[in-house]
Amino acid sequence: MMADAYEKVKGDRSALEKLLDVIPGWGGYQERQTRRKADQVLRQTLAEKLAGQRRKLDVAQQDLISHGRVDLVDDVGTAVTQLQTFIDRVRFASYGYSGLFDAVKVNQAELEQMYQFDAALFEYVERLDEASGRLREAIPSGQGLVETIRVVQDICREANSTFDQREHLMLGSV
Repeated sequence: MMADAYEKVKGDRSALEKLLDVIPGWGGYQERQTRRKADQVLRQTLAEKLAGQRRKLDVAQQDLISHGRVDLVDDVGTAVTQLQTFIDRVRFASYGYSGLFDAVKVNQAELEQMYQFDAALFEYVERLDEASGRLREAIPSGQGLVETIRVVQDICREANSTFDQREHLMLGSV
């Protein structure tokens, strides 16, 4: 699904951009720019899907209040805060920039590795969707509610921890 983002960005190049590929060094530079743009599109899509998961947790907080479980609203709020941090990190993350004349070049293989890393983060959308669904189901009965909230918190915490590895990837230390 998201692997197509690179092909779409690559296909959107103008005739002039394609003509410039004959200039020595320009083609590689342009390919890296295309990969950066694809990664940016991928991360924006991920951030939007994660924001949808955040809205589900906001609704769960309202459901907790309406079912008299105000004591657990802050626990879900902790997960919401962690999720919002993750969303912001995904949305505003660096995408391995190196300009045409920079001394340190980020090569295409490194950019592809970063793209694959970012694509793998979609797993958290699926996991959060499942966990928030279980949370909404547990609210009326109260059975397994605290445990389910802990699972949601753990997923949000793990997502941020995983994202920490992205910086190491960019620095070449992973």
